[in-house]
Amino acid sequence: MTISSDRSPAVDVQATKSYEIRTYGCQMNVHDSERLSGLLEEAGFVRAPEGTSEGEADIVVFNTCAVRENADNRLYGNLGRLAPIKARRPGMQIAVGGCLAQKDRDTIVKKAPWVDVVFGTHNIGSLPVLLERARVQEEAQVEIAESLEAFPSTLPTRRESAYAAWVSISVGCNNTCTFCIVPALRGKEKDRRPGDILAEVETLVAEGVTEITLLGQNVNAYGSDIGDREAFSKLLRACGKVEGLERVRFTSPHPRDFTDDVISAMAETENVMPQLHMPLQSGSDTVLKAMRRSYRQERYLGIIEKVRAAMPDAAISTDIIVGFPGETEEDFEQTLHVVREARFAQAFTFQYSKRPGTPAAEMDGQVPKAVVQERYERLVALQEEISWEENKKQVGRTLEVLVAEGEGRKDDATRRLSGRAADNRLVHFARPEEPVRPGDVVTVDITYAAPHHLLAEGPARGVRRTRAGDAWERRNAAGEKKPAGVMLGLPTVGAPPPLPAAPAAGCGCD
Repeated sequence: MTISSDRSPAVDVQATKSYEIRTYGCQMNVHDSERLSGLLEEAGFVRAPEGTSEGEADIVVFNTCAVRENADNRLYGNLGRLAPIKARRPGMQIAVGGCLAQKDRDTIVKKAPWVDVVFGTHNIGSLPVLLERARVQEEAQVEIAESLEAFPSTLPTRRESAYAAWVSISVGCNNTCTFCIVPALRGKEKDRRPGDILAEVETLVAEGVTEITLLGQNVNAYGSDIGDREAFSKLLRACGKVEGLERVRFTSPHPRDFTDDVISAMAETENVMPQLHMPLQSGSDTVLKAMRRSYRQERYLGIIEKVRAAMPDAAISTDIIVGFPGETEEDFEQTLHVVREARFAQAFTFQYSKRPGTPAAEMDGQVPKAVVQERYERLVALQEEISWEENKKQVGRTLEVLVAEGEGRKDDATRRLSGRAADNRLVHFARPEEPVRPGDVVTVDITYAAPHHLLAEGPARGVRRTRAGDAWERRNAAGEKKPAGVMLGLPTVGAPPPLPAAPAAGCGCD
């Protein structure tokens, strides 16, 4: 059934109930999950602590992704494991939201009738009220809005980091890439007013945040909805004037909208970091045309050349899809050519996967799996070689590293800490003698380079305690623990900790 509801935090929680959110997909989904956490906590729920076993939380929310061919299999497999647990636990509720929910709608409760709530990408603010209605009426509640009800940044947000934050500047996308279903699920681009964005940034900085990542499905198209083609470069420059804001990043831009004024703003704004993640997808003009990517190889390499001229030390990363329908060996060689010319610090490479509902899924010339695999392995080997060579150029340099939480999985065993340099390279460094907190800044000398990280083995040159570190310490003292739930398929560059540092390559969001 389809119902309508207004967002209301006034949910009657008879006893304190716990929740967990399982997030799949792109950066936008991750940020949406922060909002879902904020909504649930405003409604009186508490987050299940780290280490909670599957099925122990009273509310389980799946924030889904629809860009992979097997996305639904993965969801229904997880739902299936929860079915017997829910049958044994009266009062437990399961909700499904995100892109797959927007796409499949009533199908979810038909396949998994034990699901209590299904909500879409445009109405995440309805979740608490839908959970309460499902409890009172004892039947599934399905609400899928066809268009955005309110810009989601107006919703309460429970941010995962005390020192770094996402800031959405737009939602939706006006592109028509043939491999991507996101515009059909997220809708046309809607831009926030610049004043609202800057007000959020200033509020975050006042709370201790020192790094923000501007976020949009096509972030540098910002302004198309408000009629200002230079709005994005103006926004970058405005962020440069926010006192206390030390690092500004953005993801993910589109080469079509990467104009000279954006490059100038990046180079001339001190707190905009010398890092760029710009999806390539393919180096072949023929394949780019079939993808409906509105640029060609020459245009792409021209942007790289201009960025490097303006910011010689910039680290540039990309997304590449291997084996798009119709891709020939000659087409693939053109991709290898761009990789050699661009010398990416990192390239996040994905084998083409059919996205149900996209034009590419029905195209002739689907490339055999064995051919795709062989090409993929060649591309990965080439990029590994280039990444290592580019990282070796960092040996001997002195870098400022923003200490992160959760970036170094082996930190305890190696007695090291980890963080991100200005260009977003991952740096592991020896623990200083003085106390260091996530959000603080440590100055180190790089002594070793691997393809995916740098190492500083000697003593730190200096430690700068920051307001961001103070904010982390306050949150830690308050006993706020890491969430239960699963963060899956979250490759992102420039993302606030504690997310993995690999971009959502080929996710169809750029």
